[in-house]
Amino acid sequence: MVKAIVTIPPYAPFIEEVVNHPIVSGLRLNTVMPTKGSLEELLKQLQDKANGKDLWIDLKYRQLRVKNYGIPPFTEIELTHNIDVDTPVTAYFSDGKERAKILEVDGNRLIMQDGPKRMVGPGESINIVHPSLNVEGHFTKTDLKYIEAAEKVGLKTYMLSFVESVDDVTRLKEKVSDAIIVAKIESQKGMGYVRNVWKDESRLMAARGDLFVELEMPHYVTKAVEEIVMKDNNAIVASRIFPSLSYSLEPSCNDIGDVDNLIRMGYQNFMLGDDICMKRDSVISGLNLLKAIADNYYK
Repeated sequence: MVKAIVTIPPYAPFIEEVVNHPIVSGLRLNTVMPTKGSLEELLKQLQDKANGKDLWIDLKYRQLRVKNYGIPPFTEIELTHNIDVDTPVTAYFSDGKERAKILEVDGNRLIMQDGPKRMVGPGESINIVHPSLNVEGHFTKTDLKYIEAAEKVGLKTYMLSFVESVDDVTRLKEKVSDAIIVAKIESQKGMGYVRNVWKDESRLMAARGDLFVELEMPHYVTKAVEEIVMKDNNAIVASRIFPSLSYSLEPSCNDIGDVDNLIRMGYQNFMLGDDICMKRDSVISGLNLLKAIADNYYK
């Protein structure tokens, strides 16, 4: 039976309705979302609302994200990590829809040539697809705060972004020895880990948002996603699922065909992302549509 994990805004008024949907197996907390007060109290509240279903804490780890606002015209973007990379090099924004040239790198500062030509805000992800890229450090300060709070309330379920080696999984287990880990595969190095190293130290996720941008050619994503579920038949597929519902409650033909294809590949676990989960109508529509496609396939 197809199951869904739903990304949930922490203060959304429709959490209970989502949890009660028959195909929902759990909730995902995106840790870049704004919160107030104690993280421990927030996690307790979300645990209660999850009503026994999984509550996944999505740690950003080495994923590159914008640290501060940048208002154009500007020539500098500050990241959450220090990096090294051969320059000049292209940076991708907005799931690969925008690009801009990096002229130089100074620690966590990107000295840009021309943009992108809009305001860039905290939490936005950036992809720098180059073999010379080295991201310094691992867990962010926010990651560590969530790990500490989760330990206090007995939460052990984590998603770990940009996993590229068994060492990444080991680092989290060194902090939480009995952690249940979903390894988000989002890069070429991550695919190398899947193909050559992965055993069963984690559960795999085909995180298509970044993976699509990071692969050498866009059409490689289909093979990569299929390889992941062939390695781990309990793998989760995430991102770029029903994006048409983010601006209309009438789904596109492409979206329906995409999910049908993922089910035929062998995926039974889906994760709905931020784009359609910010509003009650779009997320409930997505869950109903996913159930209908699955029911049609399995009947």
